[in-house]
Amino acid sequence: MAGVAGGGGGGCSSSSSNDFQWCFSQVKGAIDEDVAEADIISTVEFNYSGDLLATGDKGGRVVIFQREQENKSRPHSRGEYNVYSTFQSHEPEFDYLKSLEIEEKINKIRWLPQQNAAHFLLSTNDKTIKLWKISERDKRAEGYNLKDEDGRLRDPFRITALRVPILKPMDLMVEASPRRIFANAHTYHINSISVNSDHETYLSADDLRINLWHLEITDRSFNIVDIKPANMEELTEVITAAEFHPHHCNVFVYSSSKGTIRLCDMRSSALCDRHSKFFEEPEDPSSRSFFSEIISSISDVKFSHSGRYMMTRDYLSVKVWDLNMENRPVETYQVHEYLRSKLCSLYENDCIFDKFECCWNGSDSAIMTGSYNNFFRMFDRNTRRDITLEASRESSKPRAILKPRKVCTGGKRKKDEISVDSLDFNKKILHTAWHPMENIIAVAATNNLYIFQDKIN
Repeated sequence: MAGVAGGGGGGCSSSSSNDFQWCFSQVKGAIDEDVAEADIISTVEFNYSGDLLATGDKGGRVVIFQREQENKSRPHSRGEYNVYSTFQSHEPEFDYLKSLEIEEKINKIRWLPQQNAAHFLLSTNDKTIKLWKISERDKRAEGYNLKDEDGRLRDPFRITALRVPILKPMDLMVEASPRRIFANAHTYHINSISVNSDHETYLSADDLRINLWHLEITDRSFNIVDIKPANMEELTEVITAAEFHPHHCNVFVYSSSKGTIRLCDMRSSALCDRHSKFFEEPEDPSSRSFFSEIISSISDVKFSHSGRYMMTRDYLSVKVWDLNMENRPVETYQVHEYLRSKLCSLYENDCIFDKFECCWNGSDSAIMTGSYNNFFRMFDRNTRRDITLEASRESSKPRAILKPRKVCTGGKRKKDEISVDSLDFNKKILHTAWHPMENIIAVAATNNLYIFQDKIN
C-alpha cells in the first residue's frame, strides 16, 4: 500500500516519492464518550507561516496552538503543537426585535498576514465579526512615581524624588484582545469571511448578501452582492461560500446552493450583481433524481495558492476548475460515491445537508476533504491516486503509520474493509487544514483535533 499512500498524500511532497506515508503526530481534546455540544470544533485554520493553528468551537471559544521549536535532544519530536492561547471570542446573544437566539458558535477563523510581533485574526459567529490581537508580554514595569508596588496611588506630597521605571522580566503572558467589532451588517447567517490580498479589506458573506469591509472601519460596510429577490417566494438559491482571489484584490468568487460558482470583478461595478464568469457543469439527465439539487449544493470553495484554479466541494465530490474554463471542471474526484445508494436514509437523518470543507496542500498538487466514520480523503492531482485515512485514537500511538481504509459496497467483504452499512454517520470530518509549506495536516473530528505528518524515513 506504500505506493498508494505515496500518491494520496504524495503530491504533497515536493519529491513525490513513492514511500511517502502519513503518520500520527498528536491528538487534542477529551476522550469522553459524552461530548458536550460546546466542545465540538467548528473551524480549523493555520496561519500564513504554519507556526500557529487556530480552532473555533460551538461554545464560542478560540484555541490557538503554537508549534514548538524542534528539540535537538529529541530529533523525532519534530515541533509539536501546544496550546498557546485560549479565549472566549463570542457569547450567546438574543435579538429582541426578531426574538431569535444568536449562537456563540465560531463559523470561521481567518488569519491576517503578520506585520509585527503580534498576530491578528478574524473570527465570526452568525452575526458578528471580531478582529483579535494576540500578543506576548514577558516584561513588566516597576518603580512608578505615582503608584506603589501593589498598584495603589501614592500621596503626591510624599513624593520627594523622581524615579525612572525599569522593565523587569516576568513569566510569558499571551493576551488576546478584541481590537475591532464588526456588527449589525448581516440579516442572515454569516457563512464565510475572506481577507483580501491588499491586507486592508475583507469580505463577509451570508445566505443572500456579500459585504466588503475595511479592517479599520467598523460602522459601515459596502454591499457588493445582493441576490435577495423583491418577493422572497421567488427565492431559488442562496450563497453558500465566498472567497477573495489570493493575488488579485479586485476578484472574488461565490458559490451557490444550485452548484454554480460566480466570479466577480469589483473594477466593473460597485455592486457585483452581474458576474464576470459563471462556472457550471451541465447535469447528466440520466443520473437525475429527487436528491440531485441537494447534493449539487456547494459547501466550500477555495482558490489554489497559485490563483490559477479553484476547488469546490459538493456532497459527493470535489471539483477543480480552471479559471479560464467555465463550462466544466478540469478534474473531478469522487469522495464517497458509495453513499449514492444511501441518499434516502441520509436525507431522513439530515446528514445530506452536512457542509464538508476542502483544502489544498502548499504546492497545490494534492487536495484533502472529509467524509463519514471519521474518514478523510486525499487526492494526488499528478498521479490521480487517492487514499482514505481515518482519524482514530486506536491508531494514535506516536509515529504510528496510518493504514489506508477501504469501504466495501457489496459482495464479499475483505478482512481490512468496512461495510458501507456499518459506517457511523455521527462521526464526520467537516473541517480540515493543511500546513502552508509542510506535510502537516489538522483534522477536526467532533471535539478532537488530530495532527498528522509525513513519516521521516
